[in-house]
Amino acid sequence: MHGPATTGWLLVALCATAGAYCVLRMRSGVEEQRRAAGGEAVMGFGMAAMAVPAAALDPPDWVWPVYAAVFAAAALHSLWAARTGAHHLHHVVGALAMVHMSLTMTAAPGGHAGHGAAGIPLPTGVLLLYFAGYVLLSGARLLPSGAVAGGGTTRWGDRPELARACRLGMGIAMLAMLLTM
Repeated sequence: MHGPATTGWLLVALCATAGAYCVLRMRSGVEEQRRAAGGEAVMGFGMAAMAVPAAALDPPDWVWPVYAAVFAAAALHSLWAARTGAHHLHHVVGALAMVHMSLTMTAAPGGHAGHGAAGIPLPTGVLLLYFAGYVLLSGARLLPSGAVAGGGTTRWGDRPELARACRLGMGIAMLAMLLTM
């Protein structure tokens, strides 16, 4: 990722934490929750790896095509899983955004992507709009609805408000990564 190193490290911390929480969610007793958490964990850790500031670690040129292949496989897996749930379509878009960023870094000399004189490329602009809308919608879902949750203890992996906060954080991180391309 290019931009201020502090921003990059904050994104690494946010995405790695989100990925770690998604690993905890994979222990849920609900099968659909486990499946969604697995895809989100891959995205969280992959985004953390891609967000490492270029000043700290300048990866070799072969890394970007590997990222593209891994996230293309994740997109195909999410597309297959989308047959059973609409949330997996968001995973497809997220994985394709990662493929787009990886291919952009592959095509750029020395791995340094830039928009040039033409402005923001169309795919990047569409992804920015999608994730801006996703972040706004995810943030709105975190607002209290007025309903009080029932008593009893809920396992960390089964807390829907934490899953929503995790998704919001990853959406914000994706927006930041797309903006710094």
